[in-house]
Amino acid sequence: MEQQEFARRRQSLMNLMSKGSIALLPTAPEQIRNRDVHFPYRPDSNFYYLTGFAEPDALLVLIPERKQGQYLLFCRERDPEKETWNGRRAGLEGACEYYGADDAFPITDIDDIVPGLLESCKRVYYPMGCYPSFDEKVLAWINQLRDKSRTGINAPREMIALDHILHEMRLFKSPAEIQAMQTAADIASRAHIRAMQYCRAGLYEYEIEAELQHEFKRSGSSFPAYPSIVGAGENACILHYTENTSLLKAGDLVLIDAGAEYDYYASDITRTFPVNGQFTAEQKAIYELVLESQYAAIEQSKAGNTWQAPHEAAVKVITTGLVKLGLLTGTVEEQLSSCGYKRFFMHRTGHWIGMDVHDVGDYKIDETWRTLVAGMVFTVEPGIYIPASDDIDPKWWNIGIRIEDDILITETGHVVLTAKTPKTVAEIEALVGKAQ
Repeated sequence: MEQQEFARRRQSLMNLMSKGSIALLPTAPEQIRNRDVHFPYRPDSNFYYLTGFAEPDALLVLIPERKQGQYLLFCRERDPEKETWNGRRAGLEGACEYYGADDAFPITDIDDIVPGLLESCKRVYYPMGCYPSFDEKVLAWINQLRDKSRTGINAPREMIALDHILHEMRLFKSPAEIQAMQTAADIASRAHIRAMQYCRAGLYEYEIEAELQHEFKRSGSSFPAYPSIVGAGENACILHYTENTSLLKAGDLVLIDAGAEYDYYASDITRTFPVNGQFTAEQKAIYELVLESQYAAIEQSKAGNTWQAPHEAAVKVITTGLVKLGLLTGTVEEQLSSCGYKRFFMHRTGHWIGMDVHDVGDYKIDETWRTLVAGMVFTVEPGIYIPASDDIDPKWWNIGIRIEDDILITETGHVVLTAKTPKTVAEIEALVGKAQ
């Protein structure tokens, strides 16, 4: 993503900050996986959203209208020996030249420099509670200034939650963000197609996951957007199943919930299909019901409708269908009123998506479901899950189906970013097990 995009975001944030304020935003710390091995590093999403800077040990400081420079970046200095072992660093010069900082300082100097920056500010915008160890530093700096009050130095009087402001900004995607998300969606679509083609009885779930990973990596996605779910048979009825160790058996369904991350933006796709490429009558009945509910929800995904409208549309279709199939008893109205459908459809129909797969942004404003607006992106993912149970006919047992796509709201309706991923019964049956 171009540096102009990050500069625009920083300026938009500073325009929202009150006069005489400062914003402090640390990136995520590195995390130990085991002993001296770290997890692959990913920067804090809010921090990266404003900087495009992907190194650990960094702090963003914004001071609107500061004559010596509004955008300061604290980061690691260049170190040839350490770079030989662990990779290149931007250093202080690179922070300014490549990442647009007005000035840059060693991260080791924050205790010496940041208190002085806070002296002239009345308000501190800060993501409180995200990183407890850094919270302690901020409080120590403020208490350090309070101890100097008799010398005429004033500590900031207000702490304002920075994350709420940033999350509202991130909810509305720019053209550059939408382009990144479309690329992430296209990569994930190819991965799902590859997995369908490769699938056959006798493989293990992790072998299907490997096909997803292969397509992600070869297409330029450094990481999955989240741990991939490959659940066959009864595992498809576990919403967040990630063990991916079971054997694929003919006659079972396999549910794949997997997305790619590209340029720090996520995609999120779920498809469900028969291991042997042919739906049974019961599997097909539930599958087509879920697909019908998804179409109904997507139809309600348009500017001016509320966030709740797609969910209500999906719930109505699913409840009507489950009553018709005899899986729910009584009338549709009774089941809707009592939320009886939640036995088989227990989750919401979607969530925001962006830099985080479950992205930031409020779903309600003043206790009212918010209105959909162009630039929002979210998933539509209804599902039906029927684990084995004594009060259910065994012909329905272990049918777990979810169908998920990523939806961009536009001025005139919506765009399905993941539309290249097959999902009709005919498309799936023509594809599964047909690897070249």
